[in-house]
Amino acid sequence: MRNLLNFLIKYNYWFLFVLLEVTSFALLFRFNHYQGSTFFTSSNVVAGDIYKLRGSVTSYFYLKSANEDLLDRNMLLEQQISNLRKELQERGVDSLEVDSLKDTPLKGINFIKANVIDNSLTKVDNYVTLDKGSDDGIRRDMGVVDRNGVVGIVYMTSRKYSLVISLLHSKSNISCKLLRSGYFGPLKWEAGDSRYAFLNDLPRHAKFSLGDTLVTSGYSEIFPSGIMVGTVDHIGNSKDGLSYQLKIRLATDFGKLSSVRVIPMSFKKEHMLLKQIENKQQ
Repeated sequence: MRNLLNFLIKYNYWFLFVLLEVTSFALLFRFNHYQGSTFFTSSNVVAGDIYKLRGSVTSYFYLKSANEDLLDRNMLLEQQISNLRKELQERGVDSLEVDSLKDTPLKGINFIKANVIDNSLTKVDNYVTLDKGSDDGIRRDMGVVDRNGVVGIVYMTSRKYSLVISLLHSKSNISCKLLRSGYFGPLKWEAGDSRYAFLNDLPRHAKFSLGDTLVTSGYSEIFPSGIMVGTVDHIGNSKDGLSYQLKIRLATDFGKLSSVRVIPMSFKKEHMLLKQIENKQQ
């Protein structure tokens, strides 16, 4: 013990120097956007390779479970569509309207496929790291989805990797609407359970029920309208009592996130073009 104390006393200036250097770099990269971006780009190559190796091993063990879950969901959806088509036909709905049920909000979009190599769940600000980057066409502010629903928005990219702000992030703020009634509001996550988020600022006259489906509103240039987000799990009041706050059970299971799809900029360009045409008509 005495030898250890003598060693620390002898080299205390060196330890102090290292501590100050680490503190300086931490402050520099945390509070300066340019330096932080540069640090991310350079260090993410090494970290990305490590995450990719770890993610490959983890995803292998979850592969059987994921395939079984996907098969169950496909069978359930096929049955639901079959029952819905049958009911609509019995009520005399036009066959063209029934056939339109086959269309999805993501039909015709050429996704960029990517795999999750790192994912956090328990922090206040959680991120998802993908194994694809700018070389693969991924850019900042692109939307990210998986087979169940919305995952998040691309925040930063390097040549080979991308960092995504997931729904489980304090700054995540996605415009969503209730599919049945059309009422909309911002979806926010409050640190805690990764299965739930909250839809805020719904007017007091809004009508909704437990189990109602929540989808993207399409009011932004990131996600098209109608992408699954979750279902209403609880109905409550906002903090000021002037509006409703709905507790939403998220469709995406972030604990099993493995394969995702990135929505390319071509969708964003089409959305902007439609808005320009609409403005000219007005």
